[in-house]
Amino acid sequence: MALMPVADALSAILAGAEPLPEEMVGLDAAYHRTLARDVAALRTQPPQAMSAMDGYAVRAIDAADLSARLKVIGEVAAGRPFERTVGAGEAVRIFTGGVIPNGADAVIIQEDTRVDGDHITITETAVTGRHIRPPGVDFREGDVLLAAGSRLSDRALSLAAAMNYPELAVRRRPRVAVLATGDELVMPGSKPGPGQIVYSNGYALRALARAEGAETIDLGIAADTVAATTAGIRRARDAGADVLITTGGASVGDHDLVKQSLEAEGVTMAFWRIAMRPGKPMMHGRLGAMRVIGLPGNPVSSYVCAYLFLVPLIRALSGRKVIHHVRARALLGRDLAANDQREDYLRARLEARADGTLIATPVLKQDSSLLGNLAAAQALLVRPPFAPAAASGAECEILTMPE
Repeated sequence: MALMPVADALSAILAGAEPLPEEMVGLDAAYHRTLARDVAALRTQPPQAMSAMDGYAVRAIDAADLSARLKVIGEVAAGRPFERTVGAGEAVRIFTGGVIPNGADAVIIQEDTRVDGDHITITETAVTGRHIRPPGVDFREGDVLLAAGSRLSDRALSLAAAMNYPELAVRRRPRVAVLATGDELVMPGSKPGPGQIVYSNGYALRALARAEGAETIDLGIAADTVAATTAGIRRARDAGADVLITTGGASVGDHDLVKQSLEAEGVTMAFWRIAMRPGKPMMHGRLGAMRVIGLPGNPVSSYVCAYLFLVPLIRALSGRKVIHHVRARALLGRDLAANDQREDYLRARLEARADGTLIATPVLKQDSSLLGNLAAAQALLVRPPFAPAAASGAECEILTMPE
């Protein structure tokens, strides 16, 4: 069977990936959720002209020269407007956020005044509109300020609250179930026996999925039997998973039973084995509405494939406007040999020069079992199939890794 190109594999995984249904959630629960609808302001902010400083609201014509002496006729605090109109020769003490009284058209800050009983003199002349926030300077009722498909940041939540929304329509979080396979796996904190290794893949995969806004379901470790693996697949389906991730058992050995188990449960396989390194034995299929991605067992292969394929799928199901990773340019930090027929994703360290130029230096050992190098890497350096040899200092393409 020919190896599927990476771009074709990603297209197959994303095919028909429509945003999940919307639901209403309160603002505190909306952080990092994806908006299902545009959000238009329900009010004008500020609704009236307000003072930007502590000082005195005046008529600019009365405070146009330093000989001005104005009578203070009252006070305005935030939330307590002044009911009278400011007349000739008058001033009103005002605090930040106070509504500008009728008749006033400027604010003199308190540092530019001297108080003399119920009068003030000025040390700086007034300018019409100075230190005043006009109505609607932030936004006006009906302005669309948050767009459907955007992921809600902390600042966006503050904006939504100011627009007078107690809750927002967001997309349901994708449910991602993770099932590990392998008789050799033991949980962290255990004492591995002969031939056993500590299970690590699931922790990175679930964290990666949660960082993209998904809910995760830990299905534990299945033994290397068809019965145990199919039982895990059924648990994912019964839990309502939108995506099932399996790790391990994706290769061609006698004990690699994931593909057999998936097909036994009725999964329609779209592909198996892709032209990339690390991650060649990755597979993908569907069981009804549930999408299945079978990842290799080697931890670096597992993570790189999840980053390249699972992350865009989660974004698509979440209704995000931007689902694909953005590639950047850098300069090679060391020489590279010519590439073969597989697209290569080399773990690399990044260094920024004083002028901002990024230097990407692939680690020397690219073995797909080396978690230390993966954890230390800041980027994946992308080498197309059959890329020629490249010298240190040549331009290259990178994908920055999540922080």
